[in-house]
Amino acid sequence: MERMIDRTRLAPGRAAGWALLAMVAIGTFWCALTVLSRRGGPAPEDLATGPVAALPGDGPAASAPTTGSRPATGTATATATPWRPPRHTARQTERDDMVRVIRLHWRRDGTTEGIEPVAAAMAAVPRHEFVPADVAAAYDDRALPIGYGQTISQPYIVAEMTRLLKLTPTSRVLEIGTGSGYQAAVLTHFTPHVYTIEIVKPLADAAGRRLRRLGYRVVDARAGDGWHGWAAKAPFDAIIVTCAARQIPPPLIKQLKPGGRMVIPVGRPHMTQSLVLLTKDADGKVRTRSLMWVGFVPLVRPSESK
Repeated sequence: MERMIDRTRLAPGRAAGWALLAMVAIGTFWCALTVLSRRGGPAPEDLATGPVAALPGDGPAASAPTTGSRPATGTATATATPWRPPRHTARQTERDDMVRVIRLHWRRDGTTEGIEPVAAAMAAVPRHEFVPADVAAAYDDRALPIGYGQTISQPYIVAEMTRLLKLTPTSRVLEIGTGSGYQAAVLTHFTPHVYTIEIVKPLADAAGRRLRRLGYRVVDARAGDGWHGWAAKAPFDAIIVTCAARQIPPPLIKQLKPGGRMVIPVGRPHMTQSLVLLTKDADGKVRTRSLMWVGFVPLVRPSESK
C-alpha cells in the first residue's frame, strides 16, 4: 500500500542558521525525488489467456478483471509485489443483492464474527462467470448445476464455510472439489496460498483456465483424488471439502496443521448430511462439531469419475 508521507515545515532561524537550512533543504529535495521514483507498482499483468474450455453451455466471458497481480516468486524481497485479487464490475448490483441475502442468513443465526471480510469477498467474485452461460439465476441463493453431475454451492454456504476457516493472508488452504472454481476464487480474497483438487478432469482443466482468465492466477489447481489430499503441498492451515464424504478422510486430517481447521459435509450420498467443523489442537488432538444440515453432491472416487 502507498504510505502517506508527513511533511513538516522548518521554522525560520537566525541569519547564522541559513547555511544549515540550505543544506537540509537540498537533502530533503533529493529524498523527495527518491521517494517519487519508487512510488507505484509494476504495470498490471496481461491477463489474456486465449479461449477457455468452459462448462457445458458456457459462453464468452461477460467481464474481465481490471486489476490483479501475482506474488513474486523466488526469494522474497522488500520490493515484492503483494497479491491483490482482481476487480470485476459486471453485474455488481446482482452481487450486492446476493450479499444482502447472505447477511439475512447470518442475522437469523446470530452470526457476527468474521462476516465483513467474507461479505466483501462474495461481493467481489463474479459468480456468473462460474456457471453455464444459459443459467440466468447465477446470483440466486441456491446451488446450480455445472455439468458432470456436479454443482456450484449455494452462496450462503460458500460464505459460511469460508468464514469458518478463519483464514489469514499467510494461510495455506486446500480445497477438495474445485467444481467450476468459484470457491477457490473466493478464497484468494483472503490468501494467495490456495490449492484445489477436482476428480472430474474436464472440470479441473476448465476451472484452471477459467481462474487464470479471470485473474485468479495464484490458485494451484489439479485433477486428482481429493480423498488423499495433496501431500506434496501439505501441511495446510485450513481444508475445505465441498463434497460429502461418508467419513472424514484420514489423509486430510494428517495434512492439517496443528491449530488448523477443516470444514466438511459428512453423511451418506444423495441424502442430508451434517456440516462438520474439525479442529486440530497444538498437540495434535482432533475435535469435531456438527454445525448444520446440508445437502452436497458426494465425494467422487476414481472408479466413479469416468
